[in-house]
Amino acid sequence: MKLKWKKIMACTLVLSLMGGSSLLFADSFKEHVRVWMNGQELKDGGYLIEGKTYIPVRDIDGAVHWDKDSGKVIIIQPNVHIFLFKGNTVFGNVNKGKLKFNVFSQIDTLNDNIHSVKVAISDPAGKVTDIQTQEVKNSKDNFWFRTDDFTYDFNTVGKYSVGFYIKTSAESSFVKVAEKVITVLN
Repeated sequence: MKLKWKKIMACTLVLSLMGGSSLLFADSFKEHVRVWMNGQELKDGGYLIEGKTYIPVRDIDGAVHWDKDSGKVIIIQPNVHIFLFKGNTVFGNVNKGKLKFNVFSQIDTLNDNIHSVKVAISDPAGKVTDIQTQEVKNSKDNFWFRTDDFTYDFNTVGKYSVGFYIKTSAESSFVKVAEKVITVLN
C-alpha cells in the first residue's frame, strides 16, 4: 500500500509541475503589449507572438472591409494630403469667429474601389459637422477633391480637426483616413 501511495504522490507532483510550466510557456508564447498609434494608446493593445506584434484590425487607422466571398480582410489607407484655403490663401491657425473656407484633398495610392468620400470638421468637444460628401463614380488610384466654400463658426479656442473620410460600399459607414488640425487662437 505504501508503494502505491508513493506512486500517486509522484504522479501528482509531476503533473502539477507540468501544468505550471505549460502555463509559463503559454504566457511567454503570447504576451499582451501596449500599442500606440499617432500618439494615442490603442484600447485593446496587441499581442507579441513569436517576436511579431499583432493588433486587432479594427484598431488600424484606415477603412477595413471584410469580403466574405474571398475570406479576405481588405484595409484601405490611401495617402491623403489636406490643404485649407481661405480664398486663395492656405491657412492652418485661425482666430475665434466665423470663417469662410474650402478644403482641398489630394488622394493617391488608392488601390481599391471605394463608394464615396466626405470631409467633416470636429470641434474641441468632438462634435462633428459634415462639410461635403461625394460619390466616387470612377475607380482611380489618385484624384483631387475640393469642397465648396463653407462658413464655420470657430467659437471656442482649441484644436479642431478637418477629417477626410471614405466609405467602401453603399452599406458601410464612413471611416476617417486622414486629418488636418486647425488651432483656434483667441
